[in-house]
Amino acid sequence: MENQQKTALITGGTSGIGKELAKLFARDNYNLIIVARDQAELDDTANELRATGIQVTTIAKDLSDMDQAKALCHEVTQRVDVLVNDAGMGVYGLFKDNELERELGIIHLNICATVILTKHFVKQMAGRGEGKVLNLGSVAGKLPGPWQAVYHATKAFVLSFTTAIREEMKDSGITFTALMPGATDTDFFNKAGMQDSKIVQDKAALADPADVAKDGYEALMAGDDRVISGFKNKVQVDMSNLMPDSAVAHTMYEQQKPVEQEQQQNDHQ
Repeated sequence: MENQQKTALITGGTSGIGKELAKLFARDNYNLIIVARDQAELDDTANELRATGIQVTTIAKDLSDMDQAKALCHEVTQRVDVLVNDAGMGVYGLFKDNELERELGIIHLNICATVILTKHFVKQMAGRGEGKVLNLGSVAGKLPGPWQAVYHATKAFVLSFTTAIREEMKDSGITFTALMPGATDTDFFNKAGMQDSKIVQDKAALADPADVAKDGYEALMAGDDRVISGFKNKVQVDMSNLMPDSAVAHTMYEQQKPVEQEQQQNDHQ
């Protein structure tokens, strides 16, 4: 049975870490189902991936819409051996100033869609006694994040959720892995409106999405429970574990605040 081709479903599969993961699955001869909002981007990515000789199915869905997330489950008729919940978004700014609907959309995409898809496909995997799930967490899930309060909180959910269901299903033949990158050079910050943030302005500090994807892919294939991608991020999480949450929040506030605000503070000193 080893030569029977397996299929991976990847949300957010047309850019950033999701696209780099898709390339790794394609290299290992997995057929792919890639999901994203933009059909044109899906088509471009699918053509690129098909060059390796695999089958690629594209499904255009906005997974921040719960009806579309549920519809995706019903539309996928082929067997899914690996589920990758990569799609996610954030918004930059102070919680009191950010638009409520935008923040609810982040919760719907980062949390609710992950729960909907995981429940649907894990039930199928459990029936077969095998499968793999990779959830895109973040070091943000270990660090309370002023200027991105809701995003960081959603990633704390993903980490807790993945760890708990892994324990529940430890004898099921299904593995659950959380990939925890730090700041990565993707379109995430642009879409979140974060270009003014101190953390983004330092381009050299941003990780390469291909490196992050490789860390996640290797951890997934090894059945590891989680992987923090990047030495600097491991150190940051280790340090935060030794500090009170309030101190971690203050450090993140300073790291993520707008560059312009820091310049104003320096000018006043």
